[in-house]
Amino acid sequence: MKANPMIDLIPLPYAADALVPHISKDTLETHHGKHHAGYVKKTNAAIADTPLADAPLEQIIASAEADKDRKLFNQAAQVWNHGFYWHSLSAKPTRPGAALAAAIARDHGSLDALLKDLGEKATAHFGSGWVWLAEKGGAIVIAQSHDAATLATGDTKPLLVIDVWEHAYYLDRRNARDAYVAAVTGELLNWQFASENFENKDVWTYPG
Repeated sequence: MKANPMIDLIPLPYAADALVPHISKDTLETHHGKHHAGYVKKTNAAIADTPLADAPLEQIIASAEADKDRKLFNQAAQVWNHGFYWHSLSAKPTRPGAALAAAIARDHGSLDALLKDLGEKATAHFGSGWVWLAEKGGAIVIAQSHDAATLATGDTKPLLVIDVWEHAYYLDRRNARDAYVAAVTGELLNWQFASENFENKDVWTYPG
């Protein structure tokens, strides 16, 4: 067991100003450096001097879920969700790979139709949470989770996610979630990341 458990605050996969004008440097620095960092700090405090001190983040989440430890689950799941969210955004334009593009066309008709549905669900999602593009039973689906609920565990494999907690957009957009969602779905989604997740057998693992 580690004397000092360490789930890392993973770095952003791009510069803090790389998503301007769609997401500001101030928002990214606050979101990553305060919100995500806060979840990391609280997770590490909760697992200190326990059998989970050496465990990967996914095991911590699964253990907390099985034990109905909501306090630990909420913190650890939010660490994972945020790490996945950073990678779901790209500073450069991307397109789905051939395999994912074919699956999207099969299940949703077109990428534009999928994006419209994804955007509508993200905008209309009630309260805080996450809206996921995912694969379940071989089909491309849109899934929603509330608060800290995550797809890190379970039978639905996440491909990318949109954070719809207010702290993801409030500094830039105030309460205009629709403008934030439009920017993310129209300009920032990392289809290379989604395609890699689609083609990989295993669910993405948190790298820290």
